[in-house]
Amino acid sequence: MNTDQTIEQLKTLRLAGMARRYEAVTALPLHEVQNVHELMGSMVQAEIEHRDFSRTQKYLKASRLRYSALPEEITCNAERGITREQVLRLSDGSFIQKAENVLITGATGCGKSFLACALGRSACLLGYRTMYFNMNRFMDMVTQSKLEGTYIKWLKSLSNHKLLILDDFGLKGIDANSRLALLDILEDRYGVSSVVITSQLPVEAWYNFIDEPTLADAIMDRLTASAHRMELQGKSLRKKKNH
Repeated sequence: MNTDQTIEQLKTLRLAGMARRYEAVTALPLHEVQNVHELMGSMVQAEIEHRDFSRTQKYLKASRLRYSALPEEITCNAERGITREQVLRLSDGSFIQKAENVLITGATGCGKSFLACALGRSACLLGYRTMYFNMNRFMDMVTQSKLEGTYIKWLKSLSNHKLLILDDFGLKGIDANSRLALLDILEDRYGVSSVVITSQLPVEAWYNFIDEPTLADAIMDRLTASAHRMELQGKSLRKKKNH
């Protein structure tokens, strides 16, 4: 039997995990080689692990997360107003399964974006497509898709992501097209998928920030109907890093 040919055939069939495992097995002494049933199980498991890893890397790259953050890197204490239990509860992906939102507020530099990205990374590792925007880029994408006539296509692409992260909401005024786009997106996602929003403004101030009563009612109703609220406290973490 030509093992090199078998390995190449596995690669041709896009079974890279199986190919690598089989290649490793062929290098073993004969007495250490598993029986045919164990070998087949081992190769199938290797392929599953390879595909899971490849999918995760693909999702992480496509998500465009601002930070490569991990939940265990989040500083949790009474001073910050956040507990390890809260972070772990959100990191397990259950809020995404339930199509719930997460609203993170706090002063500049308190770690809102880092926490949002940690939740985004966890989502990718759990197999959920994730997309990150800061609000400036979000508004640019709305404008660009409107000009190019691809707005509906763009909305559809966003709906394929189980988690959408909108960072720095309220930092800059939101234009009319972006208000409408936000409502369209939340309407598509309501009861189906999740949104994480970070903002320096308290949630109670978002209504006035949106500055259009009818749209504000609809947007806030969809955002807050089933949402986890996290109000981060304490001094800027950026200042601590600089000292």
